[in-house]
Amino acid sequence: MIRALFSATHPAGRAARRRAALGGTAVLAVAIGLLTLLPVSAPPGLPGADKSYHVLAFAALALPCALFHPRLLVWILPGAVLYGGVIELIQPSVGREGEWADFCADALGAGAGAVAGLALRFALKEWFGWRSRGARAEKLRPMPGEGD
Repeated sequence: MIRALFSATHPAGRAARRRAALGGTAVLAVAIGLLTLLPVSAPPGLPGADKSYHVLAFAALALPCALFHPRLLVWILPGAVLYGGVIELIQPSVGREGEWADFCADALGAGAGAVAGLALRFALKEWFGWRSRGARAEKLRPMPGEGD
């Protein structure tokens, strides 16, 4: 199954990657929505810790698509930023504060998650030697001037 997620030549690869990307993102979006819109009963923590939670949550939101199906980032990144904005607009109606700084942390986190996911995808492909069919053919093709 893992090989199918990263292999360009595996028959079920593209569909498996798309399901993993969208499924992971949907589960994380629901979790973020619940955690950010439920009233807080715990005392506030360290100053600035709230912003790091926003960055981490939205980085996690963008990471599955960057890792498994990067083409979806065209839709997921703007959607994640919009989602963060909508959450900040709704929060005052559930007894929480909506802040511009939280919205900026959401956007920063989504971008950081996309970069981290793309880097991890590249590293895994290099580590396991997974290449697309075209890259394999290019590697096997002799260079001009060789074999003459």
